[in-house]
Formats: sequence, structure tokens, C-alpha cells
Amino acid sequence: MARRRTRPAATGPRPARWQVVTVSGRPEQVLPAGRWPEPLRRLDGAVEVWARPAPGGRGTELAVRPLGGAPTLRGFAAHLVGDDPGRFLRQVLRETRQLLETGEVLRADRAPLDRPEAPR
Repeated sequence: MARRRTRPAATGPRPARWQVVTVSGRPEQVLPAGRWPEPLRRLDGAVEVWARPAPGGRGTELAVRPLGGAPTLRGFAAHLVGDDPGRFLRQVLRETRQLLETGEVLRADRAPLDRPEAPR
């Protein structure tokens, strides 16, 4: 008789997921002396950060995940109410990568209708 394996019931909150980006440069350039780049410094105390060489010598993997805290909505429900911490962390990681690779956080140009009229 075949036995069916089941997972034990989860106790407590699930650990938060890591958000990872690959940044050009070595880990000691990405996090010099353990100092976080500016976009990540705003999250000090709320996230865990690590950097390691990316596979194939393609730069550095920079990873962030929120530390345990108040329960938050997950998945589609979080997306609907705009309370998705994963989305926010992905945005911070994109800004960090841009700052490290280009020296500035790139901003999209405003639409022509939003621009002030040029003086004639």
C-alpha cells in the first residue's frame, strides 16, 4: 500500500522572499565596507541585504528581503490594495542598480502634455 506524503502544517509566518538583481561590479564595490548604497539606506533596520559574485563572473547578485514584522497582505490581494512589499523592494533594487551602474537614478521623461510650455 502506497503512503501519501504530506507536508506538516506551517506554524507561524512564512519567511519573506528574497528580491535579487545582478549589478555590474564586484561585491566589494557594490557594498564597500558593508555600507549600503543610498536607496537601500532608507530601509536600514527593515531589510536584510547580502551581495555575492554572480554566476559566470557576470557581476554581483544583490539581494534584499524584509525582516519579520507586522503581517502584510500577499500576492494578488496586496497588489489590489497597493500594499505589496515585494513590489516596493523591487523598485528600490532597480534604483540601487541604476545608481551603482550609472551614478544616478534614472527618471522617465514627462509626457509632452505635462511639460511646461517653452518660452518663445
